[in-house]
Amino acid sequence: MNTLGLMLFSVWNFTACGYERLQKRLDSQEFDHWYALRVYMSEDQRKMYLKFKTREERDAYLKQLGLWDTFYSYDETEREEIVAGDVKIGWSKQKLEMAWGAPYSRKKAIGRAASRSELYTYRFEQQEDGSVLVWEPNSKTVYKAVRLFVREVIIDDDVVMEIKEKDASW
Repeated sequence: MNTLGLMLFSVWNFTACGYERLQKRLDSQEFDHWYALRVYMSEDQRKMYLKFKTREERDAYLKQLGLWDTFYSYDETEREEIVAGDVKIGWSKQKLEMAWGAPYSRKKAIGRAASRSELYTYRFEQQEDGSVLVWEPNSKTVYKAVRLFVREVIIDDDVVMEIKEKDASW
């Protein structure tokens, strides 16, 4: 996994439920698909996944949940972009969610030509070292941030059409 993916993940953790130590045993490839698929799992499913002792058991669990193909249906280059958080215009909503997780807020976008339009808002924090983290509730790193900003993403018919960045006032 690349450095950005690791930095993005560092904000999302299990300190509240005590599972942080369990995620450390994941190898880099397993961590990548875990990171991308966590958005589609409930907290109980995340806990269960991390309780399994072997990679084979964890992979089987993802297959049982029907999530395995969600990540592995993409080619290796696309999977690397997802893990890197390198979201682009033209991406599917699914790829966006795997890259940045669930949005901070989501609402219908009106006045668009598409049959179904949504506005996703993501919060980010930029650290002193230049790294950018997806903000999560109860973030333990926000106090270190040198810049807080949001990205608004317009999704028309499940395709990313616009990404706008704005300084935050939250």
